[in-house]
Amino acid sequence: MKARGRLTNVQVPFRAKYPVISFEIQADPEDLEKYIDKDLDINFSKHRRHRSLDANACLWACIGDIAKVLHQDAWEVYLIMIERYGKFTHILVRPEVVEAVRTQWRETKVVGETTVDGNPMIQMLCYFGSSTYNSAEFASLLDGVISEMKEMGLETPTSEEMRALIAELERKR
Repeated sequence: MKARGRLTNVQVPFRAKYPVISFEIQADPEDLEKYIDKDLDINFSKHRRHRSLDANACLWACIGDIAKVLHQDAWEVYLIMIERYGKFTHILVRPEVVEAVRTQWRETKVVGETTVDGNPMIQMLCYFGSSTYNSAEFASLLDGVISEMKEMGLETPTSEEMRALIAELERKR
């Protein structure tokens, strides 16, 4: 069972070995009764709102417009935009694992070779897919894509639409 809730209390009863915690969760009490006095695997983390699907739809609509003008596939344009405006990390890998690293990232670029402790290494830029972005990172990507559209003379979402999308992203951040 997975539920959203709020930690409401932490107590350490006298001479108890472990704390007793209380949660208020969004679930039917009847659904919870079967778990009473059972060993459970419990995992909880701070709730995080996900970015708007409207913002994602806007991104892909903009990428589609750019792709049409460039006579390219939307996926290819998406990868270009991720490289220009996306989140990445710089890593060093052994030459024999370059291809394996490429399968783990949305986009990669080999940027050079070096040695570490006498061993040959490949320098790579590895780009995260936008599905891993938080709201601020996604807003930056979307802003970059829209600036590309403006440079190409394409019709962009209206200022009101963009303000609404950015406000929604900020609200959910």
